[in-house]
Amino acid sequence: MSAPDLAGPKPAVSHVVVADDDAGMRLDRWLRQQFPDVPFGALSKVVRTGQVRVDGSRAKLETRLEAGQSVRLPPMSVAETVAPPRAEGDAAALDAMVIHRDDALVVLNKPYGLAVQGGSGLSRHIDGMLEAWRDRKGRKPRLVHRLDRDTTGVLVVALTRASAAHLAEMFKGRDAHKEYLALVRGHPVPPEGRIATWLARDPEDGEKMRVFKQKTKETQRAISDYETLDQSGQLSLLKMSPITGRTHQLRVHAAHMGTPMIGDSKYFNIENWALPGGIQNRLHLHARRIQLPHPLGGRLDVTAPVSQHFRQSLNVLGLSESEN
Repeated sequence: MSAPDLAGPKPAVSHVVVADDDAGMRLDRWLRQQFPDVPFGALSKVVRTGQVRVDGSRAKLETRLEAGQSVRLPPMSVAETVAPPRAEGDAAALDAMVIHRDDALVVLNKPYGLAVQGGSGLSRHIDGMLEAWRDRKGRKPRLVHRLDRDTTGVLVVALTRASAAHLAEMFKGRDAHKEYLALVRGHPVPPEGRIATWLARDPEDGEKMRVFKQKTKETQRAISDYETLDQSGQLSLLKMSPITGRTHQLRVHAAHMGTPMIGDSKYFNIENWALPGGIQNRLHLHARRIQLPHPLGGRLDVTAPVSQHFRQSLNVLGLSESEN
């Protein structure tokens, strides 16, 4: 049974059956899911005053729900609601990014320059845009991993709580295999191999990461595999796969090898080097492919076409993504 319609006439009380996907969820989180536009203070009040009951019994905010339980809900006043802002066109913009969709998840091909989450000075980002995809029960799709703002390519979004938990475990461990393309200056020596370093925030610039020679309490182990796919003049096209998932890991590792990524304003100073004609000064790092166990069984394997600026550079340089 669906949640009460806050916009229409209200019955004295409503009863909602807990879905299988919501089993184990705390009551306070479940209520926010059912009534995304109602202030949390109002939801807390109806629980504290006993107006919300689970299978006929009073409940607390921290009560864990079970599938099939009946939750009694009082009518919610429209006056208590505050509609969240939604930018026009967000749903259409997200739809245009979709390269895979099923009952558990959606895979987007994230464009250049669009942040995944909000931050200082950011007014538009994927997480905020996902408000446009809330379903009739008020459930918003969930991010389960991140890409840097200027990195393009595969971004997986969970559609249900259960799939979000499954995917988070896959990304937390090493069950998700991620493959990136990177255009770099120079040629790695050897042309393929593994990079293993200690990474931590740069003490002189907190916006950057830095390689350290040895382990300290601040450092984390960072491991990446790389392979040279093609070369043209001073440039190389690399396939890179992060074994660990540290901030800016591939960008730092590329620079550490002496082959910084084209367009990387943090780790490549191009003052004394000119970009070849026809190549834009944008980060050339693309999350091309992801493989991981699917929440519904089987294996997810999705490949994202490279962005427009990356494709232009490949065409200008005559580089091929094909593996030998």
